[in-house]
Amino acid sequence: MTRSPASPLPPPKARRRLRENAALTQAQLAARVGVTHETVRAWESGRSTPRGRKREAYAKLLSTLAAEAASRQAEPVPVVVAVGAGPGAPDVAADSLVLPAKPLDGRESGASEESGVSGAGAGADSGAGVVAGTEPGAGPLSGPEPELGPAGMTPAQAFDALYEFSAPALVRQAYLLTGRRELARESVERAFQSAWERWPEVARDRDPVGWVRATAYEYALSPWQRFRLRHRHPEPPPADPGDRTLLNTLLRLPPPRRRTLVLYDGVGLGLPETAAETEASTPTAANRLLRAREALADRLPELADPQVLHRRLAEVASAERLRAAKPPTVRRGSERRARILTRAAIAFTVALIGTTALTLRTAPTHYEPPVSPGETVRGVPPRVAPGALSDEQLELRQKLRDQLQHGPERLTPRLG
Repeated sequence: MTRSPASPLPPPKARRRLRENAALTQAQLAARVGVTHETVRAWESGRSTPRGRKREAYAKLLSTLAAEAASRQAEPVPVVVAVGAGPGAPDVAADSLVLPAKPLDGRESGASEESGVSGAGAGADSGAGVVAGTEPGAGPLSGPEPELGPAGMTPAQAFDALYEFSAPALVRQAYLLTGRRELARESVERAFQSAWERWPEVARDRDPVGWVRATAYEYALSPWQRFRLRHRHPEPPPADPGDRTLLNTLLRLPPPRRRTLVLYDGVGLGLPETAAETEASTPTAANRLLRAREALADRLPELADPQVLHRRLAEVASAERLRAAKPPTVRRGSERRARILTRAAIAFTVALIGTTALTLRTAPTHYEPPVSPGETVRGVPPRVAPGALSDEQLELRQKLRDQLQHGPERLTPRLG
């Protein structure tokens, strides 16, 4: 009796990519296969492999998702720079706290079923930025990697488009994290300068705005900021008393909880995306989010509703006049910073080479033993100062003076 070959399955990373391209959560895919979402998570991480009927059902479902992705890729896609609010977005300005466009890979962060945390961030778009001439579902199994910008767009134009779209919202998010307008603007500009230095890598990233956002958050929340002279002088608080209370309460939270709250309830990321961006596990991110919400609800009970909290965060961030620099200025600043660092590295290398050459030139070529330290000699009588001569000494001196001054007469030897 021969055993029929098992149904082929793509690699674990490809399985996850197919599920995300179809906008399915692990719980939804598990319900369609007939297993738990922990089992699907183990399949996608490679810790286990499906067998038997579960393998056949899983392979059939993945084939269906791959076919749907291929059919979507064959359809013509318009070249769009998304700036409007997506479906279900709150009624705020287009450049407010939330980035309204979907990410380049078409993911929807609707994985809140896995953690049990509900709120405004569940099922919201993660907000990546510029969609230009690529299919949102593109991946290794369905097509080439997405490009940031159409074929005729130069790297500088693609960078400017990404900056103009996402910089205003990122400055407002950084303001909620720090409460400082100048630091928020500087953090976003420094993050975009780092992105321009690594532009080929960032341009092909699945979520370029997420890359810049993580860099800006790290710079804004760096503990070294407290040692700057600018940090010692407080900035004027918001004019509205309610906004001032909310911002002060938000700034009292520990930085990890504050960042998790802004990402989940402010930006609208899902819990797995929030955990990944904060470099924490999903349970840890959920715990930070619940503690942050409890702290805000204790001080402001009306913010216990996540929808109200999401709207208030957007209003506080939009009430301030936070302007970012122009894209060419940021690019020039990045290039100037790169030139300064390059010249500093060259100068340091030259100084190191010169110091090494000088050391080799002046270093001794053979061993010279050191001079032994002096030792004290004991037993020698001390030197006595001269005094008056005695009678015997006087007599001897006179006797010597009376004798011949040139010695005795020469004695001539005689033959005997």
